[in-house]
This record gives sequence, C-alpha cells and structure tokens, in this order.
Amino acid sequence: MKKINFFTQDVPSPIENGDSVINCFTEIIKREDHKADEVIFIFCSDNYLLDLNIKYLSHDYFTDVISFDYSENNVISGDIFISVDRIRENAEKFNVTFQNELLRVMIHGLLHLFGYNDKTPAQKAAMTAKEDEYLKLLNV
Repeated sequence: MKKINFFTQDVPSPIENGDSVINCFTEIIKREDHKADEVIFIFCSDNYLLDLNIKYLSHDYFTDVISFDYSENNVISGDIFISVDRIRENAEKFNVTFQNELLRVMIHGLLHLFGYNDKTPAQKAAMTAKEDEYLKLLNV
C-alpha cells in the first residue's frame, strides 16, 4: 500500500500524474526530516468541506483545505480534505493554473502535518515560502 493516497468524495479526481506527485511529496517528507505513516488526500466539493468545517472546527465558512493531523513525533499521518470548487475559484482569482493551485494547497495541507501554522502573518509568510520552494520540485 502506498503511504500517500488520493480519494474523491463527491467530485471527479483532479490529480494529473499521480505517481509523479506521490514521488515529489515523498521527497518533501524526506526534506522535512519526517517519515510517512499514511497521508490521505480527499478531494471534495465546497459543500462537503463546509459541512466538515462546521462539524469539526465550528467554522461556518468555505475553505480550500482542512488537515486532520494524526502525526506522532516525526512520523506524519493525516487526512487532508481539499475543495476542488475552491481550488478552481482561487486559481482564477490568483491567475494561476488549476494544477498549480491544487498542488500548492496539497503542499499547504502537508506542511500542516509537519507542524507548520499560518495563524500569524509571519507564519503565513513562512508557509508560502515553503510552498513556493516545493512547487519548484513539481515543475509548476
């Protein structure tokens, strides 16, 4: 079984070149000095993710990603839910390709499993710099 898996909830799979993405994410995990137990990316609609956001985080708003972190020590494990609707909208808003925005948000979710946060402007800037660094590995 692969340590990184992709599933869909109520949308078609948005992943292109899945094996290549898995290989790059495996490299990112090594570069962050972690190991992977199991990381699952679940692609879904805005409404599905909104329901999770309300139920588990008490946030009544749309978001692009929610990470459920089950990591222990330097072994990462988690479920990362991503709204394909939000990715599509944000790609247009930021004038980037859908795949670029999708991969950025996937990396963002992965960074949360490493312990990165984005609550303050400084933390957000650090995460964005890491996202940019790792997007280069994916050639986007």
